[in-house]
Amino acid sequence: MTMTMTAPDDRVAKRNVVILVIAQAILGAQMPMIFTIGGLAGQSLASNACFATLPISLIVAGSMLAANPISAIMQRFGRRVGFLIGALFGALGAAIGAYGLYLGSFPIFLVGSLLTGVYMSAQGFYRFAAADTASTAFRPKAISYVMAGGLLAAVLGKTLVVETSDAFVVPFMGTYMVIILLNLLGSAVFLFLRIPLPEKRAADAPAGRSRWELLKDPVISTAVICAVVSYALMNLVMTSTPLAVVGCGFGQADAANVVMSHVLAMYIPSFFTGHLITRFGVERIVGAGLVILAGAGFVALSGVTLENFYIALVLLGLGWNFGFIGATTLLAGAHEDHEKGRMQGLNDFLVFGGVTIASLSSGGLMNCSGGTPTEGWSAVNLAMAPFLVLAGTALLRLMMRPKEA
Repeated sequence: MTMTMTAPDDRVAKRNVVILVIAQAILGAQMPMIFTIGGLAGQSLASNACFATLPISLIVAGSMLAANPISAIMQRFGRRVGFLIGALFGALGAAIGAYGLYLGSFPIFLVGSLLTGVYMSAQGFYRFAAADTASTAFRPKAISYVMAGGLLAAVLGKTLVVETSDAFVVPFMGTYMVIILLNLLGSAVFLFLRIPLPEKRAADAPAGRSRWELLKDPVISTAVICAVVSYALMNLVMTSTPLAVVGCGFGQADAANVVMSHVLAMYIPSFFTGHLITRFGVERIVGAGLVILAGAGFVALSGVTLENFYIALVLLGLGWNFGFIGATTLLAGAHEDHEKGRMQGLNDFLVFGGVTIASLSSGGLMNCSGGTPTEGWSAVNLAMAPFLVLAGTALLRLMMRPKEA
């Protein structure tokens, strides 16, 4: 049975959005869980505090390495297969992570983190899957609504961390056991997706642009730069946040609450980001995101009270939302269908490559660039500036480019 790619009223797209929101809420809950406790667990296992955030860095590195293979699998076998593979690796990574905690082995824990990155990579394609069956008018809203599923993930993830982090004698092991269940049970929702398999291209069909030719397109290059900067800077600051909050004299519960407020700020705006893009234009929303990210850095540098942490991390989440959803929308309309697997895989490879560097830098800046947690936290936030200038310059050049007739 052949399905049309887009029904006139977007009924298929809206059904898929609902399924992807549920997946984002259930399976996506593991990411705020891991990002809340990953650095703390790493700090308890690592012999050197400078490596505390290495588990989180390896998750992102795994995402980077998996981006092109996962995208290629989806291009050939469909989104569902790629998403199920991601959930399988999420469960496997959590199981190995739990085993590493049980043994007190940092290397084994790191292997689990690397494999978890395959899940994170697959989750990144939820937003592109939302656009697959959507009309041009519904596309930014579809992407935005799917990202909004992270709101439920934030609430569920925070609740599960609080309830499970001390459930066993070994700290955090209970959290990783629950993550295994989330992956195994939550993956069933993908059976209800209705995204047709990509059509097989004829032998004489045009090959499409190479990766280098795609990146030379000014719209695509700007979208990629803004996506990389928005995601990498968000990760740079968020990775160090639990360490900074605890290091400045507050408790683990405070750290969890700050991270939850950040994740809520990442996803609550998704209910209206798509409408704002339609109303004001995608470039302006991306630009607003970059400005808000700069504001987050300014607040973080202004003090280390609990109020500063909350405000800075809320702004960080909002800036990421506008910047990343806007960049995704910009990219989704800038390439042909037969270029989708190549371009989306390349985009996420570059995005998670930037995030990997940010994660690795975060621990070093936080723990090894000053004598106190306050100095480390300042170094983390000052590092945002040159990359915001880079993204802002690329976006302004695109906006000032003469419109094609």
